[in-house]
Amino acid sequence: MRISTITNWAYATTVALTLISGGAFIMAVRSSDMERDAATTAWKLDETVEQLQSAAEKTTEDARLYVIKGEERYLNAFRAVDAVEREREQSVKRLVISNLTDQERTALQTVEADAEVLDAIEEQAVKDFAAGKQDVGRAAVFSPEHEEAQTDLMASVAHFTDLVDARGQEDLRSAKEKADLWGAIAKSLLAITALVFLSVLYFVLKRRVARPLHQMSGVVRRLAKQDYTVELLADGRRDEIGDMNDAIQIFRDNGLERDRLDAERRKDQQIKDLILQLMHRLQGCQDEAELAPVVARYAVQIFPELRGHLFVMNEGRTVLSAAGTWGAPRRSTTEFPSIQCWGLRRGRPHLSEVEHGDVPCQHLDETTKDGSLCMPLAAHGDTVGMLYFEGPDGGFELIAARIYIELIAENLGLAIANLQLRDRLANLAVKDPLTGLLNRRSLDENLNRLRREATDLPAALMMIDIDHFKHFNDDFGHDAGDFVMSQVAAIMMDVAGNHGAVHRFGGEEFAIVMLGTDQKEARSLAERLRSGIERAPITYLGRPLGTVTVSIGVASTQDGQPSTNLMQRADASLLRAKAGGRNVVITDWTTGDAERPAV
Repeated sequence: MRISTITNWAYATTVALTLISGGAFIMAVRSSDMERDAATTAWKLDETVEQLQSAAEKTTEDARLYVIKGEERYLNAFRAVDAVEREREQSVKRLVISNLTDQERTALQTVEADAEVLDAIEEQAVKDFAAGKQDVGRAAVFSPEHEEAQTDLMASVAHFTDLVDARGQEDLRSAKEKADLWGAIAKSLLAITALVFLSVLYFVLKRRVARPLHQMSGVVRRLAKQDYTVELLADGRRDEIGDMNDAIQIFRDNGLERDRLDAERRKDQQIKDLILQLMHRLQGCQDEAELAPVVARYAVQIFPELRGHLFVMNEGRTVLSAAGTWGAPRRSTTEFPSIQCWGLRRGRPHLSEVEHGDVPCQHLDETTKDGSLCMPLAAHGDTVGMLYFEGPDGGFELIAARIYIELIAENLGLAIANLQLRDRLANLAVKDPLTGLLNRRSLDENLNRLRREATDLPAALMMIDIDHFKHFNDDFGHDAGDFVMSQVAAIMMDVAGNHGAVHRFGGEEFAIVMLGTDQKEARSLAERLRSGIERAPITYLGRPLGTVTVSIGVASTQDGQPSTNLMQRADASLLRAKAGGRNVVITDWTTGDAERPAV
């Protein structure tokens, strides 16, 4: 109920009770007036009856004095007193005639009758005395009949007086009781009115206004401090306080919504900042190997609820392998053919949800209930890899994060493509396209670096020439010659391993730069290389090409030899090996012909 309704009802009730109590007070006053009137009437009646009795006695006395002394003045007094007596009788009648009871009326009639008898005796006595019958007159006023009449009159007056006094006392008592009753009713109603007023005042001000306002003030203070977790009044009031509470509830809901939007905005900004940092780090990567750790580190920060892989496509664009992992994903394999992924087939993001998702990819484990998202990485019209994410809640987190994943995928695909392009360009700049070995330019850079960077470690250079290489071109064709050259290069890479960098010097000549290799190790490595090439069976298109041999010249910086003329000394040793019959190893720290290998 609204406070205004309660107030109106309380006001109406208070007014009604006030009017009723006012009426009760009026009735109490009227009862008091009736009590006073009854008391006044009783007093007047007593006084009149008493005067009547006195007048009767005075009349008798004057009558007796007149008949005894015969003086006129007593006769006049008798007449005057008799008139007064009769007036008193009329006064008594007027006072009580309106509400006489039967008993009182009978008693009054008895008084009148007794008074008439007494008056008649005295009048007759006075008349007899005036007529000269003094003895008769005197005898009448002193006769037993006169005494009896006088006694009866006094007795009837006393009886009437007792009756009237009794009724007067009863009327007085009744009037007093009514006055007391109406006074008590008026006081009770006044007390009830005050109680109702105070109760309503307490209920409205204390319970319905003051207490809720006190609670709401605490709520408003907390809301002013942007503490929107505060709980509001939940009593479902439909009054002005309820309206205020509803308004505060709306303010709180708006604050919560604003906080939620601010939190989303801050989270979105934080994610965008992390993505921007990731983009900067990707731009700073120098090769593909640096990309995966960077992506894994930031993926955990950007998507803490998700797990995943960074897959990179092989050069043949047929197989994807996991280059980086975060969060221990368990649904996808770490290597699979590209044809097994629907995202790569379609060239679009593909969400595989267990219950309500699209067709699941073949590289996923369908026994788990985690949702997964395959995001192809493409750049310049070519697919270079894939971002894979999986998460709980049936893919809900994936749907929310998809826009960010697409943004990352776009930049990551471009970064991978740029690094791959740079690697290809770098390979074209420093590697020989036929053999895959480092080219002459790379050899010059390595030798110049060796000259610039003075070190106590020994270094050696091996110059290699394929013996009679023109014979393969002339007898088997240039394709066979190229095949021989690539096979010899492969053997060099296998034998040299981590000992040195293999270069194609030009034509059928090769060079191996070996850092930290002394003369003995260099000689042993050269001999293993020569014998390995000699023993390798080389066939082209099913046709044996015969034995391939090489001549090797080796130079070293050991024993104080300078690095500035290392290449010239190695080339001179190679010329000596070719002049000495080929298929031999010659070093610049030995004199004479090298030992020819056993045939």
